[in-house]
Amino acid sequence: MLFQAVSVLFLLSPNPRDATDAEKRYQDHTHLPGLIKEEDAYQQRLKAQSSAAAGTGATAQKVLAGAAGRSTLYKSQLPYLTRTDEGSAQKTLSVVVPAYNESERLPIMMKETLEFLQARAKKDPAFTYEILIVDDGSPDATVRVALELAQLEANKDIRVLSLESNRGKGGAVIQGMHYTRGEYILMVDADGATRFSDLDQLEIKLKQAERDGLGVAVGSRAHLVATDAVVKRSFIRNFLMHSFHKVVYILGIRGIEDTQCGFKLFTRKSAQAIFGNMHVEGWIFDIEMLMIAQQLHIPIVEVPVAWQEIDGSKVSLMRDSIQMALDLLIIRMNYILGIWTVRPIKDGSATVAAVGASKEKK
Repeated sequence: MLFQAVSVLFLLSPNPRDATDAEKRYQDHTHLPGLIKEEDAYQQRLKAQSSAAAGTGATAQKVLAGAAGRSTLYKSQLPYLTRTDEGSAQKTLSVVVPAYNESERLPIMMKETLEFLQARAKKDPAFTYEILIVDDGSPDATVRVALELAQLEANKDIRVLSLESNRGKGGAVIQGMHYTRGEYILMVDADGATRFSDLDQLEIKLKQAERDGLGVAVGSRAHLVATDAVVKRSFIRNFLMHSFHKVVYILGIRGIEDTQCGFKLFTRKSAQAIFGNMHVEGWIFDIEMLMIAQQLHIPIVEVPVAWQEIDGSKVSLMRDSIQMALDLLIIRMNYILGIWTVRPIKDGSATVAAVGASKEKK
């Protein structure tokens, strides 16, 4: 019976694929002309295929295809990113932005972000930053929009890492965290729901809590529970929110009221320790991330942030709530049964988690 239960758990557990060669490379504003040529060539191929199939010479409908529209030659000529665990910090701050079909919301979020970062850099010449937008296999124009924003700023420190197929929000964040250059690393959602200037408060609280280069500051919306932003939500939405918080508490995350806010700040050493041990790539990845931090005794501080609900969410209320509850149970059982383990921090970074021979990460 136990063997059968473990077998089912093994089959249901995530087994992330290895990154492809193209997923270790980046684009910046200098690649925009080449990207436009790639997209135009792709549209011409579609047009030719449609005309040949129809035999009428009719104009094909324009279809965006994300990474599928870029040639192998184009991708092979892109420069490689430097892994977070391969060297010391070169920037004060890295900002990692997971993005899936965010061509409409990304410009708004980036405007606020760049205004804040540029103002700080002007005030403090020692402050340097980079923004890494992780395109999660978007079929829309997310990559092109990101590079256009970078070109407007003539900013080579805005980079785009494009995943060839969708991993999920957690997968995009994890991949981004593997390729940062900052002393501190901020994870922030592309929807602009959190006020970016609240980074100041996260930094203050993180530096107060930091110990031996380790620490995580978690943006929190818990203080908003009694406000109109939450009270005026539908009954079912609030019911699912409170139920989820109860399940999270029961299954092992204590002392953190808001685990899901997409605004979290890490020391470089903490990012190396945590994200080298991650398995989950879906919406629930925050839970495993915080569980690993707690197991490694990394200080965690929760910081209230200003937040507003933004239209265009990719979350399906019922479907994703059920999936998150199932994923949460899978996470907990894997750690309880020792299928997943977290090795202690050694020499400034964490080794890859031991997850069993057939699920071992390469």
